Amino acid sequence: MTEHDEIVLAAQGVTKRFGGVKALDEARLEVRAGQVTAVMGENGAGKSTLMKVLAGVYQDYEGHILLSGHEVVFANPRQAQEQGVTIIHQELNLIPNLSVAENLFLGREFLNGLGLIDSRRMRRAAAALLHRLDLDVDPRTRVSTLRVGQQQVLEIARALALSARVIIMDEPTSAISDREVDVLFGLIDALKREGVAIVYISHKMDEVFRIADQITVMRDGRTVGSAARAQLSHDEVVRMMVGRDLKDFFVQTETAHGAEVLRVEKVCLPHPDRSGDFLVKDVSFSVARGEVLGLFGLMGAGRSELFETIFGLHAKTSCGRVFVEGREIQVASCAEAIATGLALVPEDRKRQGLVMNMSVAASISLASLGRIERFGFLSDRLERVLAGDYVHRLNIRTATLGQSVKHLSGGNQQKVVLAKWLATRPRVLLLDEPTRGIDVNAKNQIYQLIHELTQAGLAIVMISSEMPEIMAIAHRIIVLSEGRQTAEFSRAEATEESILKAALPRSLAGDTKS
Repeated sequence: MTEHDEIVLAAQGVTKRFGGVKALDEARLEVRAGQVTAVMGENGAGKSTLMKVLAGVYQDYEGHILLSGHEVVFANPRQAQEQGVTIIHQELNLIPNLSVAENLFLGREFLNGLGLIDSRRMRRAAAALLHRLDLDVDPRTRVSTLRVGQQQVLEIARALALSARVIIMDEPTSAISDREVDVLFGLIDALKREGVAIVYISHKMDEVFRIADQITVMRDGRTVGSAARAQLSHDEVVRMMVGRDLKDFFVQTETAHGAEVLRVEKVCLPHPDRSGDFLVKDVSFSVARGEVLGLFGLMGAGRSELFETIFGLHAKTSCGRVFVEGREIQVASCAEAIATGLALVPEDRKRQGLVMNMSVAASISLASLGRIERFGFLSDRLERVLAGDYVHRLNIRTATLGQSVKHLSGGNQQKVVLAKWLATRPRVLLLDEPTRGIDVNAKNQIYQLIHELTQAGLAIVMISSEMPEIMAIAHRIIVLSEGRQTAEFSRAEATEESILKAALPRSLAGDTKS
């Protein structure tokens, strides 16, 4: 067993380039056994790139990686795993058409005496891992049927199956519920006691100050500071991350509301597998010009399904009425939704919001090709003008308009998704977790953009799992629980206690104390 506090993994002067862009600039990091080392910084600061170097994803770098004091060069992630270093990526990295058990042991399948895959033994081992993480999923379930949060927990289970000495967690709680976060943190505490070193990347300050032993901050590819958690305050960490004072952030002002733009009445979506049950049941609300309506709920509350239903993705099975500027509309496809002035920024930008091999310019124009068409042909010049405007407006960091979106940081990919939908000139913008996995500065930019859009008269409905965020941004808040609307608050009326009480499922709400 490795002695606690020993430096298990270290990066010394690591530099990594993508073409002419320097993503890492002599970055350094020390990871100790039995400790959680939190790595913080803006999107594009180099956090994920450094983690991929440590985990063997990237091999063409300058500098040195030391494992227990000895220099190593991992040829691939498999080699890193064999030497005890594994990573849980921010973006889900599962095979959707395989089962839960098959994903957990992919490349390390159990074999029987005949050399054939022992599926029964794999399912038993998978069930034990899932039970440890309190995830109630059949190991035979196909991964494509799981929600994003369940898939994130499955990624964590796969890393645990490797019995790693170092586990790198890149935004592991970005899409999981509070209960699952508590399970994860309890597991991290147990791993620390066993001497496992944890590298924890997160933009959530409360999480970092709750579990980290050491905090390392990166900016522009460089390590700008590292100290014990007890020696740092929230404000000091933010200043190191962005080089600004905390007072510069989260400035919100009231917006005058206009006429009603969107109204939905009694929206329902039956559960596809359970007869008589609903994913969304009798939800009604309205939103006016210049207003932000917030939707809050715990995992499984039906928030994303509600947006999908309004946007016409479940036209054959859903029910209810949708009105835009007082006129009832029948939306049977995404194209019809766009034509009526609706725009949906989905929760999962990588799978649902972008075509990863497309250029920045093509991605931004994808939902509004009519704006760049001339005489039946797409105009490269008009596409560049359209995309350039939004790249400037949203401060999208890209080398060129022709750069592939897969090479952008997660935050800049999210801005490209926003730009794509804003280019359709919507009347109603549906935002599903628009700041998921985004750093403090990028969040502030999106908050400012939301304010500018409402000032211009746009109606916005926003889902957020971060209660302080939705309380600060939304003028009104609707709470969903188990697919049903349980409460509505004005910003002045809303408190964290009242919102959470309304969000708890009925089986749990009765157990809470007032």
